[in-house]
Amino acid sequence: MLIFPAIDLYDKKAVRLFKGDYNQMTVYSENPLEVAKGFKKAGAEYIHMVDLEGAKDGTTPNFDIVAAVAKESGLKVEIGGGIRSEETVKKYIDAGVMRVILGTAALNDRQFLESVCKKYGDKIAVGADLKDGQVAVKGWLETSDVSGMDFLSEMESLGVKTVICTDISRDGAMRGTNRELYRELSEKFSMDIVASGGVSTLDDIKALRKMNLYGAIVGKAIYTGDIDLSEAIEVAK
Repeated sequence: MLIFPAIDLYDKKAVRLFKGDYNQMTVYSENPLEVAKGFKKAGAEYIHMVDLEGAKDGTTPNFDIVAAVAKESGLKVEIGGGIRSEETVKKYIDAGVMRVILGTAALNDRQFLESVCKKYGDKIAVGADLKDGQVAVKGWLETSDVSGMDFLSEMESLGVKTVICTDISRDGAMRGTNRELYRELSEKFSMDIVASGGVSTLDDIKALRKMNLYGAIVGKAIYTGDIDLSEAIEVAK
């Protein structure tokens, strides 16, 4: 299983939200590139980045930071947040990003999703952000009436290779990850599934690894020191 240390971007800073609430934001660093280089030093190969401002309004205000991390950190970057046009997909891939994550656009614009999946293949991932079992969109500010399981079944039938599934109620809350959810997903789907939200101990990582998941995203627990990134990477192997 791969470990994806996470940087959430807001106003060009590395931040974390509590349960997706923009009013409960902690700034961890004014220099995200340095944070990324620290991840690399700890043995990371990958990084998960989210443009929180972009997620709300479909823009790319933190593009330069993402491009700098892709170019200078030595990490393979996946980026989500506000990617709702092919122009934006291309812009990130041209900047050296390994994979872009579609959230709101994957739910609301199937034609766009199918078209970029055909064109860019496994450089496209889908983010399924779940709130009480339903898919949330627009930076988690709105909940749709689509169930997570139905959405994921549809993504698999469209040929999506990688899905990042977040349990919003656990995100940034340091309450442990939703093991039942990921067990169910790993049994039900053959896509590469990345667990996200609430991964706060090495035990969480061990439990997820046993489910044969593709990856796990670790955010807040690295910043608070509850998880040592080097250890997490070893345990995940």
